[in-house]
Amino acid sequence: MLGASSMQIRDMETGKKQIKMLRFTSARLLLRPTACRRLYHACSAGAAACGVVGERVTVLTIDGGGIRGIIPGTVLQFLESELQKLDGPDARLADYFDYVAGTSTGGLITAMLTTPKGDGRRPKFAAGQICPFYREHGPRIFPQRWSKVASTIAAVWGPKYDGGYLRGLVRSELGEAKVGDTLTNVVIPTFDVRLLQPVIFSTYDAKHSPLKNALLSDVCIGTSAAPTYLPAHCFTTDDGAGKTRVYNLIDGGVAANNPTMVTMTMIMEEIIANGKAASYLEKTECGRFVVLSIGTGLTSSEEHRYTAEDCSQWGALRWLRHRGMAPIIDIFMAGSSDMVDIHVGVKFQLLHSERNYLRIQEHLQDDALRGTAAAALDAATPENMDRLVDVGKRMLEQEVTRVDVETGKYEKVPDEGSNRDALIRMARTLSEERAARLRRRATNPVTAAGATGTGF
Repeated sequence: MLGASSMQIRDMETGKKQIKMLRFTSARLLLRPTACRRLYHACSAGAAACGVVGERVTVLTIDGGGIRGIIPGTVLQFLESELQKLDGPDARLADYFDYVAGTSTGGLITAMLTTPKGDGRRPKFAAGQICPFYREHGPRIFPQRWSKVASTIAAVWGPKYDGGYLRGLVRSELGEAKVGDTLTNVVIPTFDVRLLQPVIFSTYDAKHSPLKNALLSDVCIGTSAAPTYLPAHCFTTDDGAGKTRVYNLIDGGVAANNPTMVTMTMIMEEIIANGKAASYLEKTECGRFVVLSIGTGLTSSEEHRYTAEDCSQWGALRWLRHRGMAPIIDIFMAGSSDMVDIHVGVKFQLLHSERNYLRIQEHLQDDALRGTAAAALDAATPENMDRLVDVGKRMLEQEVTRVDVETGKYEKVPDEGSNRDALIRMARTLSEERAARLRRRATNPVTAAGATGTGF
């Protein structure tokens, strides 16, 4: 090249070598069908054939959605009731999931299911208490005193709600419990507006970094602070040795409304930190993960969604409020959730473990909310909350779907039945997994005591 220095030429040659190496590595991965068959064949025979029963990583994730938390609450109540049929009335979801993750209202549900009560060994809430909790407190968290016009005007000047009742309620229910105190691992995404980056609170981080071991109440208030609805939340943590950290948080849904991918990433970090990456690579293809991801319903049906013609005429007010909804909030929440679902779904298909990933979300063609007031994050009237329970029940009856990697559409899966059927199968899997761990703990308590939360 004319005018190029010897150093530039050397840099170019180095770059070419790196590109060749990447191409060579990719070709090796693509041209090893024998290795692929060896890695994948056992999965079709089930987890038992792969020898990972008792070592699988079980994950529950819950989307954000305000008062629509009633929907996953309904689904979780059904799952916990199935576990109780298998293992007795004291069974709780925290006994079966290695990780429980939630964003916004999902973060609150996560804390409810994993925060220990007085004895320190059982969770403060059973799944069956989630819906009654929302029914009792929803109307005071989101008092219905605004008309559509007043709500639009209010959104210009400040949050629609002052958040006072929510803050007092969460602090009363969760007390002094911290992220590191949970009965199982939790992952709760938030977003720090001062840093302009996501901040993920997790049990693992809390145990290794005191400045991340925040009060669960502060984390829940922060992750629930949906823009235009509730005020941002600021709090400070300290490590007991003079260091402090200030958090300025809003709803984690702006970054990860569906927290499944964030949770999988946190698990990978923990595996690497514990020096267990080799074990993971050997066994992940064999159904190593069991993941249940629950949405909070679609915000509108196809005929009620926004068009480019509509949006092209909107100013700031219309993006904030339109037909009783908040389009900008709907769009980033729906986009975030769907992208994560597609990514995770394709990954599980790639590893031939698609039956180990169950996403329960309202189908577009069956959408029970249909653009009504019940679709809003803050529609906490008794009538709308009844409707949300019905949506949860409808989601249980819908057929299992998976994303088609070619079209991006969700297709019904033959021979897998309804989401209710899939949850009954998952309950058996979770019960089997827990029983295997308890047997291992009884026969080798020293090894069991040293195991990580993921089973690695």
